[in-house]
Amino acid sequence: MNILLLGSGGREHALAWAILQNPKCDRLIVAPGNAGIATIAPCQAIDPCDASAVLNLVAQENITFVVIGPEAPLAVGVSDALRNVGILTFGPSQFAAQLESSKAFTKEICDACAAPTAAWARFTAAAPARAYVQSQGAPIVVKADGLAAGKGVVVAMTQSEALSAIDAIFTEFSKGALIIEDFMTGVEASFFVLTDCVNALPIGTAQDHIPAFDGYHGPNTGGMGAYSPAPVLTDEIQNIALNTIVIPTLKEMARRGTPYQGVLYAGLMIENGQPRLVEYNARFGDPEAQVLCMRLGGQMLDLLLACAQGDISQSRVNWADDHALTIVMAANGYPGRYAKGEAITLPEITDPKVQIFHAGTARKDANLTSNGGRVLNITARGDTLQAAHKRAYETIAKINWPGGFYRKDIGWRAL
Repeated sequence: MNILLLGSGGREHALAWAILQNPKCDRLIVAPGNAGIATIAPCQAIDPCDASAVLNLVAQENITFVVIGPEAPLAVGVSDALRNVGILTFGPSQFAAQLESSKAFTKEICDACAAPTAAWARFTAAAPARAYVQSQGAPIVVKADGLAAGKGVVVAMTQSEALSAIDAIFTEFSKGALIIEDFMTGVEASFFVLTDCVNALPIGTAQDHIPAFDGYHGPNTGGMGAYSPAPVLTDEIQNIALNTIVIPTLKEMARRGTPYQGVLYAGLMIENGQPRLVEYNARFGDPEAQVLCMRLGGQMLDLLLACAQGDISQSRVNWADDHALTIVMAANGYPGRYAKGEAITLPEITDPKVQIFHAGTARKDANLTSNGGRVLNITARGDTLQAAHKRAYETIAKINWPGGFYRKDIGWRAL
């Protein structure tokens, strides 16, 4: 089977690593990829959001299966273009992907199927949004109503923070809309489900670390580290989330004639044993995909294929009794302005339970350089979370990149 994986980040490096472990994969091409991915699979420098370019590559390379990694190609309909010409594709339709690309759409779906989530309101102008905040008070949550690379959310603990967030979102994001939600208390965790439009198969849990700095301080990021499984997401809570949030959402999407097929990533807030939906993503999380792939290995491809083929009813996830943890190494200044092109020297990895997944790297005269905000994902697995934590932090300490930083407290909640 010839497989094309679209994307260029740490999530895609982890997916490529897992796919290549399965003997069903005869050849894997990644587009556009990055310097790390290029060490394990050929990369093609095309825009994954350009449907014509993707279709041309599929024809040229005799591709039989396409896996869409990031959200942007889904939001512009690349999955639809592929399915329209009969290419087996993993990833929801453009319309269904609105569960990520439009937060207001998700809230409307939740309201229609009575899925528990925070109360909300949508605004297309700053003045009424500001008035709403002044009437509701703080803490309160302000979100851009569109894709924002994980950075369009502000949990405002004061009114002044919320008012500043409103102004910033209307200035920075072009969609021209935002939603304001009630503040939810509890513990946040990530729940991943594969669906063939009808059946729902849980495939793992994880816990992300969103703020940039230790102790949950600093601005929100796309994620500074994660671990799996998430102890807070017990089997009982997973079942509650499945039956009160995920399955009602899938039924509502099908009722509207826009069934959802792919991975559905539910960000949950858990309090007193009860989950509420924070948000949906229409793709694997980043960096959660890194820890899931480390634990699932080659069976990830079997699961993706079954989902894309439209029947996961017979699929099973074979979990080892283990743990995985990943640490994001980011460029100084991220999520604000940061330098690119800085030299990075990586240690030789001999431990099969350790992988360094590249998120934002490039090659310059054969030298590895930084090429993004989040640059490396140092990922390890172990029989215990403590063992995975030890392996990951021992490895990151050997990386020579003065321009990088990372959180020292990944996994603290479970540890």
